[in-house]
Amino acid sequence: MDTPTLLQHFRTHDVPLVLSRSGEPVWDDAELHRTAQLSDPEGYALLALVPGVLPWQRARVLLRTLAATQDGLAERTRATLAKATRALLFGLPPAYALTVLLALRRLRANHKHVTRAVVAFVLEHPEADALIEARRPALVDCFEHALGKTTARACARLITEAAEVAGTAETAGGDGGDGGRYLRRSLLRFTADPVLAAKRVRALYAPGTYGVPAPQEPPAPLDPVREYPPIVTPTNRGDIAATLVHLYQGGPVAELRPALAGYVARATRGLPRLDASVAMVLDTSGSMRGYGEREWAVMSQAVALRLVLAEVCDRFTVVETGGTEQAPAGSADLAGGLLDALGTGPDLVVVVTDGYENHLPGDLARVAATLPGAGVTTPVVRCLAAFTKGDDLTLRDPAPGLPGQAFWHQDDFAGLLAWMFAHCAPGVNWIRATMLGRLEGGRT
Repeated sequence: MDTPTLLQHFRTHDVPLVLSRSGEPVWDDAELHRTAQLSDPEGYALLALVPGVLPWQRARVLLRTLAATQDGLAERTRATLAKATRALLFGLPPAYALTVLLALRRLRANHKHVTRAVVAFVLEHPEADALIEARRPALVDCFEHALGKTTARACARLITEAAEVAGTAETAGGDGGDGGRYLRRSLLRFTADPVLAAKRVRALYAPGTYGVPAPQEPPAPLDPVREYPPIVTPTNRGDIAATLVHLYQGGPVAELRPALAGYVARATRGLPRLDASVAMVLDTSGSMRGYGEREWAVMSQAVALRLVLAEVCDRFTVVETGGTEQAPAGSADLAGGLLDALGTGPDLVVVVTDGYENHLPGDLARVAATLPGAGVTTPVVRCLAAFTKGDDLTLRDPAPGLPGQAFWHQDDFAGLLAWMFAHCAPGVNWIRATMLGRLEGGRT
């Protein structure tokens, strides 16, 4: 599995997954997903959890993961896929997840893990009551595909009969007789709350209400919902950068340094170590400092990334070019800095710059282009530090041929680290460990 290429595709190819008139799923990158899933089923599913992956790409991963057989997979891998599937089901907008389940019906995918996924979505979704009211026919279609039409309707009948006998809709269906055993064997064993499941099955086969709006937002978003300030300043782009700005402006070192260490520790808490050598080329030229209302904004964010990498990477080297972080001066020799960084024998080189190459413009691109011919295989990526998310970086790209990613806020680091590390072999294991931690309730 080509992790960096796949992750880049997941974060940029925003094309809907649709069902044709005949009901067949239509997706223009199906072969890419098929190949990736076959090569590494677990890594493929976990990659979809990386912050910044587009919802429609996550829907494709969910579809491919559920449609594929799990024969021959280790129990541990199956358990991970089950957790990833549940995270995707409840982390996607409901309409996206429902499109996937309808596609599975059209594909006649009838694996046991498909049954569990459909039952979980239809009966255990936090917004299941509203979804049943709004999308009853589609949900019935999926439910009957998962259990089999005859079995699904028999379960619904038994639940209804048991509720009528007991005089309540809260029954799980039956008193332990043949009907109760049938329900447990055919349906309730797939559910975490049999009483709630039985109630929702009754609602599923009850008369509907026309025009009820369906829930639109995912109940458990995979990416934290962020609210950014309407006006961006150097000090509201994350705690690490804000503290650095105050330091650069001459604030009290005795108070700010411990605070800075605390913010870095908080940002990296729970992240695994990267068993690799990473070299950063840090642009410390005058343009990185900025001026006026933007003074120190870009430099502070670049240094914030530096501090985070220093905590996460086992071996970390920094090559400054253009001055020092607190005394930027003149122009940065990014190409020379790249050669110096490669001289340390790293697994990955990260060029961090605002994109202005005032020293021999175009030199970084020329040097980067010659590296493969010189036998240098070390991956090199560029991270462009911006002031806001909306900055136009079109004319601020010193090496378009290198993989690049922009960042402007500390919140970008979670996705940025995964994208960055994906380009070196040890980074694949780091992404896997980080996403597994996320599934277990950790933070990424």
